[in-house]
Amino acid sequence: MTAARTPNTAAPPTPSASRATTGTRLRLVLVACCLGQFMNVLDASVVNVALPVIAEDLRFDRHNLQLVNNAYTVVVCGFLLLGGRLADLFGQRRIFLCGVALFTLASTVGGAADDPATLVLARAFQGLGAAVMAPATLTVLGTTFTRPDARAKAFGWWSAVSGAAGAAGVLLGGVITEFFSWRWILLINLPIGVALFAAVCWVVPESPARQERRTLDVPGAVTVTLGLMAAVHGVSEAHVHGWGSARVLGPLLGGAALLAAFVVIQARVAKHPLVPLGIFRNRAVAAANLVAFFGIAALFSTFYFFTLLLQQVLGYSPLQTGLGYLPLSLGIALGGWGIASVVPRSGPRPVLIGGLALSSAGLLWLAGTDASSSYAADVLGPVLLLGFGMGAVLNATTNAATAGLPAHQAGLASGLLNTTRQLGSAVGLVTLAALSTARIDGTGAGGTASPDALASGYGTALTGAALFAAAGVLAALAVPVRERSRASRGDTERLAP
Repeated sequence: MTAARTPNTAAPPTPSASRATTGTRLRLVLVACCLGQFMNVLDASVVNVALPVIAEDLRFDRHNLQLVNNAYTVVVCGFLLLGGRLADLFGQRRIFLCGVALFTLASTVGGAADDPATLVLARAFQGLGAAVMAPATLTVLGTTFTRPDARAKAFGWWSAVSGAAGAAGVLLGGVITEFFSWRWILLINLPIGVALFAAVCWVVPESPARQERRTLDVPGAVTVTLGLMAAVHGVSEAHVHGWGSARVLGPLLGGAALLAAFVVIQARVAKHPLVPLGIFRNRAVAAANLVAFFGIAALFSTFYFFTLLLQQVLGYSPLQTGLGYLPLSLGIALGGWGIASVVPRSGPRPVLIGGLALSSAGLLWLAGTDASSSYAADVLGPVLLLGFGMGAVLNATTNAATAGLPAHQAGLASGLLNTTRQLGSAVGLVTLAALSTARIDGTGAGGTASPDALASGYGTALTGAALFAAAGVLAALAVPVRERSRASRGDTERLAP
């Protein structure tokens, strides 16, 4: 006798349960993308605090120590455009995973390095992993969050994490260097990278299948990558050797020639160009990248000079300097996250103008800091203004540079935006460092400059950063106004001049 078969009485998932599951997965996608971007940006700043200890431990030559940072920066900037296009051609999840794996492996090798060459090489491969991973995080967000309000919130979190990670790197670098070992600055990426790899495998969707043949514009990829690397290398050497040095002019001229060849290849030779030049006819994309250049030139240069101001003028220890960055990190996070609900209603232009104006005012205020200043009275206010303003700018810039493009160009737009930011960071820092040095030398300081002379030089650099932010305001005026269709209750948007 066989037992009676019990009918399956389980109820199908309710719509609310399905929405809850979808909402949970979307939040996990957002967490994975933000964590990937946090690793990228953090690693660009966290090493700075540990450089003197690294130099002593690995016996770096004084003139070669800058390679620890430059190897990362040059490779990141050179490969960002290619990394973004790879996500379009071969799948966002696949490329995201490749970037995470390479970044994690290179971090492990760098943390275990016993000689300068190994560490510099590991930093270069870290940069390659970051160049592949960073555009993929934006591509995933842009293609996963399709509603304008949801996309703005996702970009808000991503932007908040991006800006705050740069400031938090100084604090974490100081804590790890002072209480543990500089090696953990890199080795900490191993458990984080493993967890991120698993999360991406589980929650990040793959790009929709494309019907056309997947082909990579190899001549374009080679020329733009080598051209950007040469240009950024030349810029990074300028503050050491001077703009007239052959070690600066050679890479700059070579990079310019390669980038000119890249434009010709894209316009006349390539059947499937790496960067279709028509994307620059999109006014929102072109203007947003210009805003990104000036905004990041102001923000990331400030990280460098703010550190020197706290340590060499106000006399803070590395740990105290890191703690001094907390209000700036908090301001960036609040600005990026808090403005997310405003961008879909107002469009990015008013947010960009207001955020850059706030940032410029904060930088001008901070430029007046001297050896007699106190943190509470003279530093806290301006860094909160700068942080909140730049957090809003990072969010609105990302929204303007990526919204309204077809899905197959999401990686291209993301790579272009990240490349522009890296160029802005490099050019801004070198330019302001030259101004600062000239000001300090102009005070007649000898071998060891006084705190007042240093304050004057760093104040000049911060004033220059304020002018970069003001130039960003002018660029933001070119961002199109976003008009919303009442019939669709805000779900349809169009751009108007």
